[in-house]
Amino acid sequence: MASIDDLIEMLLRREGGYIDHPDDRGGPTNFGITEATARAAGYGGAVRDLPRSTAADIYRKRYWHETGFDRVNALAPRIAAELFDAGVNMGPAVATGFLQRALNALNRRERDWPDIPQTRRIDTATLAALKAMLQTRGKAGETVLLRALEALQGARYIELAEARPANESFVYGWLAGRIGDFHA
Repeated sequence: MASIDDLIEMLLRREGGYIDHPDDRGGPTNFGITEATARAAGYGGAVRDLPRSTAADIYRKRYWHETGFDRVNALAPRIAAELFDAGVNMGPAVATGFLQRALNALNRRERDWPDIPQTRRIDTATLAALKAMLQTRGKAGETVLLRALEALQGARYIELAEARPANESFVYGWLAGRIGDFHA
């Protein structure tokens, strides 16, 4: 499985350099990092000039360690990679919410593990449910969980385009580049 350095490298290549798309509510980005995210991480320069290494550091700190996706990685690296990518694109809380929803839907009405609160954070209950899922269903269960996460992510992209037509500028690329291949 890919290390966080490998995941960040793949992400930086896919995100590319500086972009200022008129339909992007987040404004200009560089390596996928918005000005607001760069500022929150302590970067004071122009986003156009954001160093690649600074973008990598932001991804590692804010989207891997602070989110708890590194703890998921210890149990299920493919799930962690998916959460990382979805978390970068639509926010870590959204990605974690997908995981919690999927774990609750897959627990066979709490026969395999109890439902977990929808905290949208990687917490002890979420990690316990993930561990129980993997113990109960094994490698095949990890694959099914991965498919559930991708299905929820794909559905969210369609919903975003339906709710705001300007997002249609991005939905094809989101589906083409973020569903099914990132964690491979």
